[in-house]
Amino acid sequence: MKKTFKLLLSSAAVMAALCGQSAQAADAAKPHVVILATGGTIAGTGATSTTTIGYTAAKLGVDKMIAAVPELSKVAEVRGEQVAQIASESMTNEVWLKLAKRVNELLAQKDVDGVVITHGTDTIEETAYFLDLVVKSKKPVVVVGSMRPSTAISADGPINLYNAVILAGSKEAVGKGVLVSLNDQINAAREVTKTNTSTTDTFKTPELGYLGYMQDNKPHFYRMSTRKNTADTEFDVSKLNSLPRVDIVYGYANMDRVAMDADIAAGAQGIVQAGVGDGSIAAQMMPAFRDARKKGVIVVRSSRVGNGIVARNGEANDDQEDLVVSDTLNAQKARILLMLGLTKTHDTKELQRMFYTY
Repeated sequence: MKKTFKLLLSSAAVMAALCGQSAQAADAAKPHVVILATGGTIAGTGATSTTTIGYTAAKLGVDKMIAAVPELSKVAEVRGEQVAQIASESMTNEVWLKLAKRVNELLAQKDVDGVVITHGTDTIEETAYFLDLVVKSKKPVVVVGSMRPSTAISADGPINLYNAVILAGSKEAVGKGVLVSLNDQINAAREVTKTNTSTTDTFKTPELGYLGYMQDNKPHFYRMSTRKNTADTEFDVSKLNSLPRVDIVYGYANMDRVAMDADIAAGAQGIVQAGVGDGSIAAQMMPAFRDARKKGVIVVRSSRVGNGIVARNGEANDDQEDLVVSDTLNAQKARILLMLGLTKTHDTKELQRMFYTY
């Protein structure tokens, strides 16, 4: 009996050890994903469960956000860090630099497979494109947010976060640049934009389309962006504590040079015009453009239209006036590329090359 009892104990110990090893192997097989939180609606709270307008953004910390989605533990080994706690309309260059440096530090670690960044939707496309230009790794980086606060009846934050973690930990997302994922859809950072003030399907890539979808707990990709990104770019922010000032001037009927002159007087090294049509320059604005160039200020012609290529030497003689065109970048993204470009050069031909490369 004693021998039988000892054998049973021994067998139980072996089984327990094997089960423990199996559990450890399962955990080891899960991707390791770090969630960097910056605030936004996804961390917001409302007065009632039906409050979807007039809520307070950036109330929940990253730990509470992770705890609210226990299913995350089934798809990845997840940990979180709070980088900022702001509504994204308050995003700054300083936070961008802090975020980029931390992302690069994390992705350089062997035990990190991907990074998710929770973010407010108002400037999510700008943060994503900035990271697309300065992240120095092919590992996935996914920027995610929500259109409804965490307290809403049908809050979209939890499922968006769940999908983002799966995407960031997937092999399919490696090498595809920084991604923006909400509403079961995957978009490229360079191309995505917010198209509606309040609906959950607000993020779209007009004309060019989504990269793919999240379905059945996995990503399904159908196309890729052709522009260089992340580890293939020439930009390095590791030693930068600030970025050159670049401002946007919006085109409209009867516009004048007051805003542009004020921006330059405030120290702008670059101006992006969100021009009408194909980035057209009003006749009364051409003297302001020429004065800006005489002062060494770089001027980029973009468009307020939202789609299409701004043609070089189309609505202005860009060669003669020494201007740069934004290609398909909207004004807010053209500003980001120009800021980074100005950390490398003030040569308009080199800057134009960058706009056709990224």
